[in-house]
Amino acid sequence: MTLPPRLRRALLRLRRDLLFLAAGVLPHLLVAPLYVWAALLLGATVTGTDANAPVVLAVPLALLGAAGPGLTEVQRWRFRALCGVELPRLKLGRLRRQFGYNWLIGPLLGALELLLLTLAAAGLAAATVLLWIWAVPWQWRIGHPGYATQAAYLTGLGLLALAAVVPLAAGLVRLENLVGRAVLGVSRSDELARRVEDLTASRAGAVDAADAERRRIERDLHDGAQQRLVSLALNLGLAKATLTDLPPAAREVIEAAHREAKDAIEELNHLVRGLHPAVLDELGLDAALSGLAARAPLPVRLRVDPLERTSAAVEGVAYFVVSEALTNVAKHAREATRAEVTVVRIGGILRVVITDDGMGGADPARGSGLKGLAQRVRSVDGTFRMSSPVGGPTTMSVELPCPG
Repeated sequence: MTLPPRLRRALLRLRRDLLFLAAGVLPHLLVAPLYVWAALLLGATVTGTDANAPVVLAVPLALLGAAGPGLTEVQRWRFRALCGVELPRLKLGRLRRQFGYNWLIGPLLGALELLLLTLAAAGLAAATVLLWIWAVPWQWRIGHPGYATQAAYLTGLGLLALAAVVPLAAGLVRLENLVGRAVLGVSRSDELARRVEDLTASRAGAVDAADAERRRIERDLHDGAQQRLVSLALNLGLAKATLTDLPPAAREVIEAAHREAKDAIEELNHLVRGLHPAVLDELGLDAALSGLAARAPLPVRLRVDPLERTSAAVEGVAYFVVSEALTNVAKHAREATRAEVTVVRIGGILRVVITDDGMGGADPARGSGLKGLAQRVRSVDGTFRMSSPVGGPTTMSVELPCPG
């Protein structure tokens, strides 16, 4: 006979719930004998009836502690196999949660599981009492008149008990799932911390990928477009030097093209250095910043404390900040006559400070360039501060975390 789909699903769910509860009785109540043993030894220690009790008391306590991780693994398997709930492994700092579950909450849940399974067994036995009666010899039935009425009452009580088992089992399973997730699972703070770690890792990967892409563009510009422009400038220079019999108008065109090619090479050099200078990879931040200071259109005092090499992303951001800051000083700092760049490493922080003696008034909220600097700094979890009162001076301070 084929059961209706809804009844079939209900029976399958009830079977799953009862299996889940039955699988939890032993691991939940396994610590109960250890509790009793420890209580008896503690009582003997307090009353002084057993001189060895204080020493022996350490045994059940040690067993309780040692059983914690194993019982937790059993619970993780039970939730995963029978309920489809994945409980993550607890970190070392969260072991107290699994001890609290196995020592305090577990025995209470085990008692509820045992009571419910006992009710289910008693209800099943009572509901099938007529089958048991007809299995006994007929002489017994003759000697017990009225057994049919009593069996009917027991059958009714058994059916009521089985009917109560269904919602009680479902409710207890839901309760255990809630408790298991709350105590053995990941807390909200842990989940938020994990998400922050994932986002930090993904952002670091994006930053590294963008840095690698900038380096690729720098190599392509240096090895491709820049070399072609150099070759073009050389050919135009040769044409200007050798073709002396050309009309004046033609010579002017060649000379103009030669100047444009040299200007393009110079601009491309600045662009390549701004992307990612090769000296930064080869000699480090000190040498790269020294080149920036030497090419600046105003005097720059550079102080770089002896630095240990840090990640390429952090060094790239520090170089970019100094490069853009000096460019802004040359373009926008009114009446600026000098600038100062200081780079120091304090513990795990790389601190970069750029100061100029211009008239001030720079506002990161109004300038897209300063916004871009702040975003670039935040991409590596750095902090960006700027002070630029009207009348000057302007100070830009950047702190970049250096991975150990």
